[in-house]
Amino acid sequence: MIDYHIHTTRCGHAQGSMADYIKRAQELLFLEVGFADHLPLLIREDPTLTMSINELAGYIEAVEVLKRDFPGITIKTGIEADYFPGMEGYTKRLLDQHEFDYVIGSVHFIDGWGFDDSRHIEGYETRDIYDLYANYFEMVASSASSGLFDIIGHLDLIKKYNFRPKKDITSMVEDVVLEIKGAGVCIEINTAGLRKPVGEMYPSDEILKLCARAGIPITLGSDAHNPEQVGMDFNLALALASRVGYSQIAVFKKRRRDFIEIR
Repeated sequence: MIDYHIHTTRCGHAQGSMADYIKRAQELLFLEVGFADHLPLLIREDPTLTMSINELAGYIEAVEVLKRDFPGITIKTGIEADYFPGMEGYTKRLLDQHEFDYVIGSVHFIDGWGFDDSRHIEGYETRDIYDLYANYFEMVASSASSGLFDIIGHLDLIKKYNFRPKKDITSMVEDVVLEIKGAGVCIEINTAGLRKPVGEMYPSDEILKLCARAGIPITLGSDAHNPEQVGMDFNLALALASRVGYSQIAVFKKRRRDFIEIR
């Protein structure tokens, strides 16, 4: 199996050496893994959230070293990049400076507010939850159509702290699924949500069903921030994928997509 969403200490909120993540993947008999640490933020520098611009080349070189040190497992060079409306050109120029196997596009900020950061959770108290969901999914749709990303990360991350709108969000979810389908990008089943207050994977079962019906490809990510989290709960992710109709997992090389069978 594969795990395409693994972080490193460069992001400022992960633990363990990169080699330890690979060793854990080997213990699990994984065929392929990919590091996808956070691309430097374009709105400000914050060493508790992402690496700095000066660390990016070192991150890529560290992955290359691991490829030489661990020839028995395929290791991919990925990155997780934040989507900021209006900053698509800056993001593209930064991404184009390096050769990645895949780029995960994620939304972590709404109008500069880090909604998934526990240090700023009080922001939910002063905002309309339905409007937040609408803003979030609109940004996710824009990120998919931007052409910047290969994979949309943790599709419904806005639910992380289990703040749920009282009104039905089906129409906004259907809209973003259509946008992702039209853009031809992939989504991930991200198991980190099981370790968060919401207690369920990203995306939810219902959203994943919509994605499956639309024929949107999937890949897998643990969002590991320590070695023990590599591949965590992938048995549940694969069972869910099969249950809603998926038989293949997307893999990437130099930003070209291929597929492996779910087993």
